[in-house]
Amino acid sequence: MKNRQLADTILALEKASEETGKGVWAALAKGLDRSKRIRVAVNLSSIDRHAGEGEVVAVPGKVLAAGSLSKPVKVAAFSFSEGALAKIREAQGEAMSLTELLEAGVEPSRIRIMK
Repeated sequence: MKNRQLADTILALEKASEETGKGVWAALAKGLDRSKRIRVAVNLSSIDRHAGEGEVVAVPGKVLAAGSLSKPVKVAAFSFSEGALAKIREAQGEAMSLTELLEAGVEPSRIRIMK
């Protein structure tokens, strides 16, 4: 049984994929539609290593606080650890939910999916 927030997020991402024809939304929905045991968890060190300054990163799972973030990055994920939220804000970055990313109207070609 999925929680309501997860089901609503998956539904919104799938709907956006159908309406826009952009595969990034479907890829994020597919990544979320897995059991919690195998859902993605990404450390900040990976985001710091692979994302450029000002880039938009989407994680179909949870962002963890291991490592540090040395540049401002917009990070969208289903959930964040408290430590990750603090480190993202400390680096002048922005943390948002996947539905907030969808509503923000960010061009899908600018989104980097991290797994």
